[in-house]
Amino acid sequence: MAIRIDGVVLLDKPAGMSSQGAVTAVKRAFNADKAGHTGTLDPLATGLLPICLGEATKYSQDLLEADKTYIAQVKFGSRTDTGDAEGQIVEELPLPTFASDAEMKACLEALLPKFTGAISQVPPMYSALKRDGKPLYEYARAGVELERAPRDIIIHSIRWVNINWPEATLEVSCSKGTYVRVLAEDIGNALGCGAHLQGLRRTEVGHLTLEQSFTIESIQSGLQNTADYILPVDALLQTLPHLTVDEQQAKRLEMGQRVPLNLPSIEALVRIYRATAAPHNFIGTADWRSGVLHPKRLISQVH
Repeated sequence: MAIRIDGVVLLDKPAGMSSQGAVTAVKRAFNADKAGHTGTLDPLATGLLPICLGEATKYSQDLLEADKTYIAQVKFGSRTDTGDAEGQIVEELPLPTFASDAEMKACLEALLPKFTGAISQVPPMYSALKRDGKPLYEYARAGVELERAPRDIIIHSIRWVNINWPEATLEVSCSKGTYVRVLAEDIGNALGCGAHLQGLRRTEVGHLTLEQSFTIESIQSGLQNTADYILPVDALLQTLPHLTVDEQQAKRLEMGQRVPLNLPSIEALVRIYRATAAPHNFIGTADWRSGVLHPKRLISQVH
């Protein structure tokens, strides 16, 4: 029988596995009763996929909004129908010629400023965005191309970390909703020779990093101590300010009541803890405004 486990598993997702497949594998490994992810990672992509168990699923939305960092391998000279290496090549274009490596590197560097900061992207047809209740990739597989409105995104930083022409590797830190496949295609178009994504690895989601993650093999083979693999529920929320309340205030919050605090308000979403020892002192999140705590998302306490 599945058991209640509350916390976050940072998975280093392998290539070829869907995000939902990763959730199922982790849920099964821990025999957890509830699990979910914090935003999809393409099957082609590898890297950091935070998986929420139990009460942590209530906070998965908070990481959907978080910035992400990727290492992306870009191949110039050809375009595919999906924008990545999984698709069929639809166009091959001549590569530009460079007099020297220095000229080639300077040319690639000169492309990046126009892809830095606030930019707009047209979402790809091969995406999970829905139109009339159906994901766009289903239309694409049927050979139907639909018009898509550009979306505003932010590229916080972008740099070449390795160039082995006609391939080059980018490190990209970006806002939610960024399609790195489209970024690769747009850079290729700007160079005039087309490009597609050869490989993608996610290294950061918000404040969480790949260095903290585990492979599915290590999780499945080393489950003598599950605590080694599971971060507490509030690991998702470490960038929020925090407040500690006494037992009476904690009980009022848990009943959904507002709690006035004799403290200067900071008008923010905060994480709330009861004044007892960890690990069961996290209560949830609340909006703190005008000196009053308004409960927002609270975890169900274990009794």
